[in-house]
Amino acid sequence: MGREISSTDFTENDFKEFEKRLRNESLILRHWFEEGDLEDSEGLCGFELEAWLVDQDLNPAPRNEEFLQRVNNPLVVPELAKFNVEINSTPHPIQGNLLSSMKKELTKVWSLCEKHAEEMGIGVLAIGIHPKLQDEFLKIANMTPMKRYMALNQQVLKLRDDKPLNLNIEGRENLQIQHRDVMLEATITSLQIHLQVSPKLAARHYNISQILSAPMVAVTANSPFLFGKELWDETRIPVFEQSVEVASFRDRQGDQIGRVHFGTGLLKDSLFEPFLENLDGFPVLLPLVTDDDPSWLNHLRLHNGTIWRWNRPLIGLDKHGKPHLRIEHRVNSSGPSITDTIANIAFYVGLDRYFISQEEPLESTFSFKNIKENFYNAARYGFNSKIKWKKGKLLSMQSLLTEILIPAARKGLQIYGVDKNDIAFYIDEIISNRVLSMRNGANWQRSFISKSGRNFHAMTQSYYENQKQDIPVHLWKV
Repeated sequence: MGREISSTDFTENDFKEFEKRLRNESLILRHWFEEGDLEDSEGLCGFELEAWLVDQDLNPAPRNEEFLQRVNNPLVVPELAKFNVEINSTPHPIQGNLLSSMKKELTKVWSLCEKHAEEMGIGVLAIGIHPKLQDEFLKIANMTPMKRYMALNQQVLKLRDDKPLNLNIEGRENLQIQHRDVMLEATITSLQIHLQVSPKLAARHYNISQILSAPMVAVTANSPFLFGKELWDETRIPVFEQSVEVASFRDRQGDQIGRVHFGTGLLKDSLFEPFLENLDGFPVLLPLVTDDDPSWLNHLRLHNGTIWRWNRPLIGLDKHGKPHLRIEHRVNSSGPSITDTIANIAFYVGLDRYFISQEEPLESTFSFKNIKENFYNAARYGFNSKIKWKKGKLLSMQSLLTEILIPAARKGLQIYGVDKNDIAFYIDEIISNRVLSMRNGANWQRSFISKSGRNFHAMTQSYYENQKQDIPVHLWKV
């Protein structure tokens, strides 16, 4: 979905031809899995960090076209709305100075973005949901003028018979609105962590990522407010699931599955299973037919890019066409600071490595029902949630984090050979103190509003100043 497409007008023949090529490329991918043709290596990590452009009053500033022209960096790309952009990383080997290297790269690109934004009289803000966002900003005129976004909007509405999208969230308060287009998706920004995995262990990495989604969303929660309503700790989750809501099929538990979903079960044998599910379970949204070599899997990768699992399998290809596998871990909110962002990546990478190294598969001790319930409970209640851990044992989120997961993340990074000083800083200093203080971005925002009243401008101003100084959120004052 990251690349531009050439047309927004599709015929019935386009859909038929695309589906034919999608099926052929799925057969190619299955052959690669069966014959061992996928790159058998792992240990690379990268990320995508989405952010807001804001004006001098800290309202969303729909100016990403001029901004991107000024920045002129391939790592900084557009997003759905004119007031959003995305910062990408290069792939980093998970070893030695991984965390310092990522911090250095992100700081450099972020500083470049800040420099050009300031020259335009605007700023850059990383936060899950902008606290001052109003529905009036979500008009179609503020959609980034790219064909892929216009086509996505057209096809989603077509599959809905042009019925409006309904956003219904029950949290500490309730929110119900209707919207006529997919610009609801522009209310949210996230951190997406990419982890290259070997084909032999890819299904296990995926299953572990599903289990880790609950503690990760609790630790990184940073979007408790939308349109002035106090909702979930990570309101991004229900917003995204409802912003492109097109029902596709029912899973094993009988739940209706939409384009944005948590998954339908643990994988049994192979990471090919979600791609097979894509083929038969989800109607094609963007039938852009190309005549490129089928081994580039252009149709399969485009189709996969329009299905947003919270842990999404990806097929990547190097410049020589050699395919590899990645897990895209999508549950984390954007912000609050660059240091917090690197700590979030460190926590996920360390946990994944620790549990993949254990003799007893972590996923063998869980039911998918509990994994899914854990995720939505953690998104709703954050640090105050309770989790059904191994064999259904009920734990508080804080106990799970302090007694089990923080030591596990530390050991996982040690297994990778990550610099011990970086482990001590990002896990023992940042993550541990965030958990002990129960001060993530969501809790800080709630505390600020509780003390000051619903002064979202003052809260956003304080947030912005803390972020510019790169102060970890557990040290932010209310």
